[in-house]
Amino acid sequence: MRLKSDKELKIGLKVPDIELLVPANNKEVAIKAIKAGADAVYIGYSRYGARIQAGNSLADLADIIDFAHIYRVKVYITLNTILKDTEINDIEKIIWKLYYLKADGIIIQDMGLIECKLPPVPVIASTQCHNNTLEKILFLEQTGFKRVILPREITLNEIKEIKKHTKIELECFIHGALCVSYSGQCYLSYANGGRSANRGECAQPCRKKYSLKDSDGKYIVRNKYLLSLKDFNLSEYIEDLIFAGVTSFKIEGRLKNAAYVVNTTAYYRQIIDKILATYGLRRSSQGYSEYNFEPDIYKTFNRGYTTFNINNSKKDLATMNYVSSLGEYIGVVKEVKKNHFSLNTNILNNGDGICFFDENNQLNGTNINKTEGNLIFPANIKGIRQGIKIYRNYNKSFNDLLSSDEIVRKISTKIKVRETDCGYIFFLYDDEGNCAIYMISNNTEEAKNPQNVLNTLKIQLAKTGKTEFEIDSADIKLKKVPFLKVSKINEIRRILTNNLRKIRRKNYKNRKKRISLETIPYPIKTLNYKANIYNKKAAEFYEKRGSSIKEYALESQKNLSGKELMVSKYCIKNQLGICSKFNNVKKYKEPFILTDESGKEYLVGFDCNKCIMSIKNRN
Repeated sequence: MRLKSDKELKIGLKVPDIELLVPANNKEVAIKAIKAGADAVYIGYSRYGARIQAGNSLADLADIIDFAHIYRVKVYITLNTILKDTEINDIEKIIWKLYYLKADGIIIQDMGLIECKLPPVPVIASTQCHNNTLEKILFLEQTGFKRVILPREITLNEIKEIKKHTKIELECFIHGALCVSYSGQCYLSYANGGRSANRGECAQPCRKKYSLKDSDGKYIVRNKYLLSLKDFNLSEYIEDLIFAGVTSFKIEGRLKNAAYVVNTTAYYRQIIDKILATYGLRRSSQGYSEYNFEPDIYKTFNRGYTTFNINNSKKDLATMNYVSSLGEYIGVVKEVKKNHFSLNTNILNNGDGICFFDENNQLNGTNINKTEGNLIFPANIKGIRQGIKIYRNYNKSFNDLLSSDEIVRKISTKIKVRETDCGYIFFLYDDEGNCAIYMISNNTEEAKNPQNVLNTLKIQLAKTGKTEFEIDSADIKLKKVPFLKVSKINEIRRILTNNLRKIRRKNYKNRKKRISLETIPYPIKTLNYKANIYNKKAAEFYEKRGSSIKEYALESQKNLSGKELMVSKYCIKNQLGICSKFNNVKKYKEPFILTDESGKEYLVGFDCNKCIMSIKNRN
C-alpha cells in the first residue's frame, strides 16, 4: 500500500483562514499596507499603545476601518500599556468608541481592563502579557480572550504543543525588530532613564554600546552593541507555522515608514499565497494586489536576519558592530581614487545610500552623488578602502517605486445587464452576493449599430481604474440595444462601483466575543513586579483568581537595587564564543559586569541548563 506524501497528509487537515497581519503607524501607511495585501492591520490609538510615537485619532481610525472592511481586512487597535488607576475609566470609554467604529479587536496587556464593563469586542492578549507557557494560554482562553500573541522567543515545537491542547487563535511574529528580552519583561529602559517599555516609552537601551568584564575586572569586550539583535525573518518557516497551528502571521514595525511596510507586506503576501494555493487553503480577506516592483526584504531597513529561537539555534544572533540598517550586499571595492572608487559591479545609482565597515569594524555610510558604470562618486570618500564590502542601505529607485501610488488591490466582480418591461437593469455583484443595481428607462433611443454599442458597453464598464473593483466578465443579454454615450456608460459604472462599495461596508460582519465572567484560577500563585500590576483593578483581577500579590509593577517602585531587569534567550557568552559548552574556551569569573557608556553597571548571570541570560541592576 502506498503511503501518503507529506503534502497529501497536510491537504487533509482542517486549517482556518490564514491572516497576514501588518503594522501601521498612521492612516497613510495603513491604506498602503491594505493595498499591498494585508489581511489585517494593527495600529495605535492616540494614547495607551506600546509605541507611544505611533498614535492616531478616532477620526483617522474610523477612515482606516471603513477602507479596510471593503476588502474584509480586519483592524486591531493596540491599547497594550499598563495603566494607572486614573486611566482605567478613560480607556474603558475609548474601547466602547472603538467598538462602535467596528474595530475588529483590541490588543491589551493590563488585566485591569477585564474587570471593566467591556463591549463584546474580541480581546487579544498582547505579547507583553508574557504568554510563554501552555498554562497561561489555557487560562487566557478560558477567560475569554479571542487570541494570544506568542512571544518572539518561542520555538516551533512549543507552538505545536500549545495548539495540541488549545483552541484559541495563535498569532506569531514572523518579521522585524527583535526584543532581546522576554516579551513584557524588560525593565532596562525604565531603570536606565525612567522611560518604561510597558508604558509605551522604550528608549531602546538594547541598541546602545556596552562593555563587558568579569568579576575580577578583566575586560572581555569593550564598546560593542552587546544587546542588539539582528532582525527577525521566519519566511522559510511559514508553511511549518501554518501546520503547527498559527492563524495570524505578524510583521513588526509600527514605527517603520510606508516603503518598509509595503515591501515587507508584498514579500510575505507572495510566500503565503503560494503555500495557500498548494494546499487549497484560504486567506482571511479578499482581493488581490498588483505590484509595480519585485519585493525584496534586503532593499528596505534591515540589520541582517536571524530565525532567533524558532529552531533552538543560538548562532550569530547579534549585530555587535552596528545597530542601523545594513541593507543589501553590493560588491567589493577594487580601487580607490581621490574622489571616487570602483566596484566589481555596476548596480549602484545616483541618490543611493551605501554603508561599509571601516578599519575599526564600525559601520559608516555615505550617499552616492554620481555613478559612471562601476565608478562610484560618493559624497564622502573617507574610510572607503580597497577590498572592503559595500552594502546599499538606501535604494533610491526601489524606494521611489514603493512610494508611488501604482499599487492597487482589486476585488473580483461580475456585471450583468438585462432588459425588462420597465427598462434596462445593470447589476454589479461580488462573490459574497453583494449586488449594486442601476436602471435606465426603456424609452432610451435604440442603437442603430447594436454590435458597436455592445462592444463599447463591455469596454467602458470594465474600466474600473484604481477603484477597488475588477470586472471579470460582463453578461449582457438584450433584445433591443439602447444607444448610450460613453459618458453615460462611465456614469453608470461609477454609480455601480460607489454603491457596491457602500453595500460591502454595510454588510461587513464583525466578530463579537465577550470576556467570561467566570473566575478561572491563575496558574501563578504569588506575583511579583513582573506581573506588571499597576492599578487596583489589575490587582483585583489576579486576587479573584487565587493569586497573592507580593509587589506591584516596577514602575511604581523607587528602589530598583538588585532587581532583575531582563531575561533573554540570547546569550552573550554564546555570541562571543566563550560558552562553557564549547571546548577549550577561556574561562571568566561570573557574574559578568555590563557597563553602558554613562558608566552605569549591571550584573549578567547565566542559567546554562535552561540556556537563558539575565541582567540585574547592580546599584
